Amino acid sequence: MKSKLVPAIIFGALAGAALSMLDKQTRQHTIETSKKVKETVSYYSQNRDELQELIETKMEQAQSLYADVTNNIASIIEHVDDAKTLPNTVKSLVTETKDAFSKSNA
Repeated sequence: MKSKLVPAIIFGALAGAALSMLDKQTRQHTIETSKKVKETVSYYSQNRDELQELIETKMEQAQSLYADVTNNIASIIEHVDDAKTLPNTVKSLVTETKDAFSKSNA
């Protein structure tokens, strides 16, 4: 038995796209965007070195972002661990203060 789901989804997407093209602003925006994409593809197909530099720059940015996020997560985990020990520290401090006042009043 052949599934009709994928063809129905594709047909629905195409029908929705066709209906959206009835709107003038949507058509104009689609045409402008298509022209920009065509120009960009054409430019980078003729300037492959520049495309390679752009890709390398984006990769470096992504790696830097990954490193920053990793460091931030480690820092957050460290602070959470510190916060877990804080109630015991406060309790000890209160007990010591109470004992100190009890001894000075006696």
